[in-house]
Amino acid sequence: MIEEKEDKKENKVMSYQETMEYVDSLQVYGSVPGLTNIRNLCEKLGNPQKDLKFVHIAGTNGKGSVLCLVSEVLKEAGYVTGRYVSPTIFDYRERIQINGRMITKKDLCIYMTRLKEVCLQLTEEGKAHPTPFEIETALAFLYFKEKNCDIVVLETGMGGELDATNIIENTLVSVFVSISLDHMKFLGNTLKEIAAVKSGSIMKVCIAVTVRQVPEVMEVLEDKCRKMGVQLTVADPEKATGIVSRAGKQKFTYGSRKEVTISLMGKYQIDNAVTALETLDALSGKGFAVSEKVLYRGFLKAVWPGRFELLSKKPVFIADGAHNRDGAKRLADSVRFYFTNKRIIYIMGILRDKEQEEIIRQTCPFAEQILTVPTSGSRGLSSYELACEVKKFHSSVTALDSVEEAVELSFLMADKDTVIIAFGSLSYLGKLITAVRNRDKKKEVKI
Repeated sequence: MIEEKEDKKENKVMSYQETMEYVDSLQVYGSVPGLTNIRNLCEKLGNPQKDLKFVHIAGTNGKGSVLCLVSEVLKEAGYVTGRYVSPTIFDYRERIQINGRMITKKDLCIYMTRLKEVCLQLTEEGKAHPTPFEIETALAFLYFKEKNCDIVVLETGMGGELDATNIIENTLVSVFVSISLDHMKFLGNTLKEIAAVKSGSIMKVCIAVTVRQVPEVMEVLEDKCRKMGVQLTVADPEKATGIVSRAGKQKFTYGSRKEVTISLMGKYQIDNAVTALETLDALSGKGFAVSEKVLYRGFLKAVWPGRFELLSKKPVFIADGAHNRDGAKRLADSVRFYFTNKRIIYIMGILRDKEQEEIIRQTCPFAEQILTVPTSGSRGLSSYELACEVKKFHSSVTALDSVEEAVELSFLMADKDTVIIAFGSLSYLGKLITAVRNRDKKKEVKI
């Protein structure tokens, strides 16, 4: 625990505005793989992670959806369940939740003030200043411990042995969603290299669960589990049968479970759902059993914004966080599945360090018109630059100055049978979803 200081000035808790300004100022410390900083930080906090139990989720696409499904079921079963996710869509506080409720502004200010003091102590001792992700991770551990969480469902950052989340010791289930090419600068240039890094989250005392991966990734995970003496369970989406999608819900049968219903759309969500089912079955052997009734109820209640989310029905307006080549492929599969022969308008915003060409190549054949929007921050890409990339593959592209402008124009261009799909960086989807909802509210007022 952090020692209390006698100096009242030093003990003063930051206001919410000061806290968010402090969070913004931390961006200068960037992203540094390794566990030294997080170990130093957690040691100053009394190593709160040692008193927690975890479901640790790694992979490229689907971490948040599996986390949402698993944690919703655990919450429904009566367990005090912590969630740690990144990035967020609407509010910074989304990344730290207990039983689906964000950390309060008051608590965020209290805990971030404590973390700021510890970071100052570390630098005074000549140690490196922790990165934003390390600070957020340590804060989450401390918060979850002091709020007496029974279990924490934890999403990795980039994942792997040197990911800050990998300081944890009490992993009950280590989960792997789809692993594909992303963050190559840090993780490696081949699927085998990336899988090898991400497999670093497997610990001897846990059970490992993975969605069925491509052969070279399966080989890496199987080899790591064999060496560690860890049981590996494979969730196989191809064994999901009777899939029916309508009215914003999907039903499927998997093994002995008939007509499991999820409120998550997108063909790829079946993959995530069967992975969550296998994870919950593994947890039942680790002291966290749930009844079938609770499981079905939790799956139905679970919602995850910005993942093939239906924002409007007339016209259909979808928001999806496809931001890398695998996400783009999954989005393309869903477009084929749901919207064959439909007129489609895209709104697209992609970060500079993502594979824009590959994302565009996978998705653009389905669109009649593409609108590009800018993404912000140090990794942002202007709408004009993105439009220039799109023009290599599609002739009908318009660069717009803002997300709000793109939303308005897409509605003007659409008729009731048009499908509008906004995708790319999660960093702009929150603003887009808000713009669509505000537009609908204004429409309701006029009526």
